Amino acid sequence: MTTTPDLASLEARFYRGDETVISEIFRLYSGPMYSAAYSMLGNRDMAADAVQRAFVQAWQAASTYDPARSLKPWLYAITRRAAIDVYRRERRHTDHLSLNVFGYHETDSTADNKPTRELDVDMVWKTWQVREALDQLHPDERNVLQLAYYDGYSQSEIASLLNIALGTVKSRTARAQRNLAALLTHLKDSE
Repeated sequence: MTTTPDLASLEARFYRGDETVISEIFRLYSGPMYSAAYSMLGNRDMAADAVQRAFVQAWQAASTYDPARSLKPWLYAITRRAAIDVYRRERRHTDHLSLNVFGYHETDSTADNKPTRELDVDMVWKTWQVREALDQLHPDERNVLQLAYYDGYSQSEIASLLNIALGTVKSRTARAQRNLAALLTHLKDSE
């Protein structure tokens, strides 16, 4: 039975350029990176290409990675940019009369009203990041945010639904928002 090396140790070795760690980093992150790229591109081959490009770019830029921060958001930011690059490359090679990879006819729209898919790709990635951050919150915190922001309940209604004091709802909401903001600082860094 093999044991998984400590994640902090792997990240530190990655930062130092230790070639023996790349296969372990790939094993840990390629699946989620592929899922993110596929959700942005909607094409298996393009998603695989984006992940491959992202790993090459990450390895080449390993010395710029900040080992004090988690490797995962850094890799996903690179994956997002690689997916956009793959999409742009593919779009340049697509005949204007055919459907592009996102289902829009290039010749059906003018520059003024053409859908901006790159913004949509960015939005998909950010939405995915928020969902992942929400999953990391304590269930009580996640629940009050879910009820408030997704289900549209007021804080008084949440207190009634959960049978807890209004002050508890307010403190859980404030704590959840602080924790969520801390988990999503990498989104601010990527803008």
